[in-house]
Amino acid sequence: MTVLDLPGPRPTLADVARAAGVSSATASRVLNGFPQVRAETRRQVEQAVRTLGYVRQRAARGGDGTATGTVAVVMCEDGLRLFSDPFFGRIMRGIDRELTAAGRQFVVLMMQASAQAPAFRYLAGGHVDGALFVSTHARCTAALSRADFPVVSAGRPMGPDPARHTYVDVDNRGGAEAAVRHLQATGRRRIVTVAGPKDMAPGQDRLAGYAAAISGTRVVDPRSVAHGDFGQASGEHAMYRLLDRRPDLDAVFAASDVMAVGVLRALRRAGRRVPDDVAVVGFDNSPVSLTTDPPLTTVSQPVEALGARAAGELLAVIDGTASRPRRVVLRTTLVVRESA
Repeated sequence: MTVLDLPGPRPTLADVARAAGVSSATASRVLNGFPQVRAETRRQVEQAVRTLGYVRQRAARGGDGTATGTVAVVMCEDGLRLFSDPFFGRIMRGIDRELTAAGRQFVVLMMQASAQAPAFRYLAGGHVDGALFVSTHARCTAALSRADFPVVSAGRPMGPDPARHTYVDVDNRGGAEAAVRHLQATGRRRIVTVAGPKDMAPGQDRLAGYAAAISGTRVVDPRSVAHGDFGQASGEHAMYRLLDRRPDLDAVFAASDVMAVGVLRALRRAGRRVPDDVAVVGFDNSPVSLTTDPPLTTVSQPVEALGARAAGELLAVIDGTASRPRRVVLRTTLVVRESA
């Protein structure tokens, strides 16, 4: 049995918070002994603990009862994507800048689909004061919901209750809608999309933005949508599928720049000229968007600012200066280049 596979209706920190009428972050601060909590709030949480019979999964702090001074950055990805996608280097720069300025150390943990338990055992072992989750797939939702320590997500978490913890996101839906509106304004009418993963909020939200521009609803022609995993190879394969289904297509919105590189490769092999025959727009404004042929029109998201803000929000939860879960959404902007 692993930490993520608990038998029976064992009370969780979220149950305690719900019974006490406070956020999970506030309940965690009470149990961690942080002083910046009102006496009445502390009493409510302690009463909920007694009523529910809640038992903590770990010692709250370091061995001497003090804070460790260390936080964990939890990557919900495998190593291949972590080291091949420039998004992760950019977000880590922002996280590192914020934590270094605050005098905090951090460790990076991999929470892969096939091996989540080791990372969660480390988190539950009292080694860190809190955790920042990055690139959260649906499979990481269980880890977030059971977290018995301060957590913040860089990106909207999946699941029915994303507001349980603080998260910092970018306007994925609005950025995607702006990209498709730009294609429409340039006369493109048969616009398809290489969407992101179905089990990630950016994949869902960017597809929703595409749908809003195309139809005004979330309903679109399924022949016009092919999903990738944000990687280059998946973008190329998705483009081949779309060419088979919609040979008359005249524009593509790719939900990431890296997938757009695969899209451009597939179009070139199919003999389609960009942008003469097919216009292409990506999402990220990553360095790769300047090296494609032609240079890629793309949606710019503030990745370093996302990392820095998420790290700052985690420090606020740990220090007790954030009393309730926060939902922060950063703006995106369209950068027009030669591909559309």
